[in-house]
Amino acid sequence: MRLSSKDYEEGLKKGKLLGLKCLDCGAVTCPPLATCRKCGSSRLEGTELSGRGELMTFTVIRVPPEGMEGPYAVCLVKTEEGPWVMGRLEVPEGAGQEILGRRVRLSGAHVWSDKYSAGERVSPIFSLE
Repeated sequence: MRLSSKDYEEGLKKGKLLGLKCLDCGAVTCPPLATCRKCGSSRLEGTELSGRGELMTFTVIRVPPEGMEGPYAVCLVKTEEGPWVMGRLEVPEGAGQEILGRRVRLSGAHVWSDKYSAGERVSPIFSLE
């Protein structure tokens, strides 16, 4: 099964983190790409990830681009399945680097658009466990 960016975004809206599993090496890719990040194979099948992982880094955007309201946090999460996924982070007020390494889980989807994008965009939202 092929997994398009649209399928990925629709999955996020339903609370699911979808990716691709390589049929040759077993590596998981998320968000979807045309080939495996590890071995380059195009033999991929759709898979649902747990939505859980470790917070590797985050930053707070205080001056947002057009179409978005600030402040908000953007993060990189190392999922249990291996891929690092970028998304929003629901971060407690005043939190700092002490939350790095904490467990997080997928908690929703952020839907947005602006006059420069090609329509609606969807990104994952993660919360501290």
